[in-house]
Amino acid sequence: MGFILAAIGSAVGIGNIWRFPSVVGQNGGGAYLVPYLIAVFLCAFPLMVLEVAVGRTSGGSLISAFRARGTYLHIAGWFVTAVIFLILSYYLAVTGWSFAYAVFSAVGIDLVFGEFTGSPLPLLFFLLSVLITGAIVSFGVRSGIERISRFLIPLCLILLIGLVAFSLTLGGFQDGLKYLFTPDFAVLSSPFIWAAALGQAFFSLSVGEGILTTYGAYLDRSVRIPSTMLIVALADLSVSLMAGLVIFPVVFTFGLEPSLGAQLAFSTLPRAFQIMPLGRVFSLAFFALLFFAALTSAISMLEVAVAALVESISVARWKAALILTALLLLVGLPSAMSYSSAGWTIVGTRILDLLDESVGTLGLILSAILTSIVFAWRNETEVFRREIGGDRWIDGKIRGLYRYAIPPVLIFVFVYRILADRDIPALHLLPDIPFIGTVMMLAAALLFMGAILAAILLFCWGRECRRRGWRRQR
Repeated sequence: MGFILAAIGSAVGIGNIWRFPSVVGQNGGGAYLVPYLIAVFLCAFPLMVLEVAVGRTSGGSLISAFRARGTYLHIAGWFVTAVIFLILSYYLAVTGWSFAYAVFSAVGIDLVFGEFTGSPLPLLFFLLSVLITGAIVSFGVRSGIERISRFLIPLCLILLIGLVAFSLTLGGFQDGLKYLFTPDFAVLSSPFIWAAALGQAFFSLSVGEGILTTYGAYLDRSVRIPSTMLIVALADLSVSLMAGLVIFPVVFTFGLEPSLGAQLAFSTLPRAFQIMPLGRVFSLAFFALLFFAALTSAISMLEVAVAALVESISVARWKAALILTALLLLVGLPSAMSYSSAGWTIVGTRILDLLDESVGTLGLILSAILTSIVFAWRNETEVFRREIGGDRWIDGKIRGLYRYAIPPVLIFVFVYRILADRDIPALHLLPDIPFIGTVMMLAAALLFMGAILAAILLFCWGRECRRRGWRRQR
């Protein structure tokens, strides 16, 4: 149960509560659910099973899982770890926004997003979010991650059910229900819809990020992986749909625009909360839900890096958490400052937006491609079959998907994303950030990921030099 709740915590986050409704609104309403369900169960779910199986087999961090499949493949593991760490650095800035809105809703103060991001407050709440995340991870898997997941995930579910029940009383509930579940099959001919669905499914379910591989190392061997991962996938899907049932009734009741992105959660909905019955209670519950969900995802992302550092340099967990929390404050500071009174930008683009456009889209897709190819083709069939319970039929179906279907689909999305030179909002953390263009996006991705790779190679070279020096001394 602890593993299931922690895995659900890693999956349920900003991607479910307001990103999913925003992406649904920007991609034709109910029509989007068709490719999304296909992406969840035919692409994301097989990789979830594979990643957890590989993690349980290796019994270590993401780095050891890659290293076990090739001499130099641990570099790919460090690359995935570094990409997720960079994504976490700006994810926590958005987590801080939800934290601030929850706190100010509790004390009865209405925030205006433009005024909020024009003040030092985003920086303060970013710092608090980083410190809370680092403190929880420092306590360990059982005392920190599992304990907080056992508390926060049921609390999130209670809050979400309460919000859905309240939405039932709103006049726009029927319109919201119709918008969410009535498909317009004409839009399914657009490849952008399918790319958006795949991006949302992978982002929401933490696929290709190393999280499930890291968590799999802690999973007891008596637990059946396919059925457990199915529970996680269904829970994540249910939360996304319930979030739609919360947001769209408010949207249609007060005549709002359903295709808005980040504005919907932080600008438009708060104005609706101000004039609706019991709006203050609804606002507090909504932003508390958003913060708790974001926090559980942030914890899982940081655990990937902490586990890798603990294993690689044999340092105590609390020291690794302290080092990475300090590094997270440093790396995430530019993103937090870009949405504050400082307004930091690069070539006229906010740093958070630039990171999301480059590392958050191309980097995340590359991580998923690396993970799917390495784990699919460098994994012994018998070992994988044993890990998933020895069922040949399940093994054959899942193995066929993660070997022959998923890597080509991911490569297609990556190439199409570059060649199309059009924005795909569902591949961003913030669905409505300005599109900077393919050239700028590639340049930023090469800059950030090149720096990551150089740092990784330097780290690996330094470790090898120290190891050889130690051997000579002996």
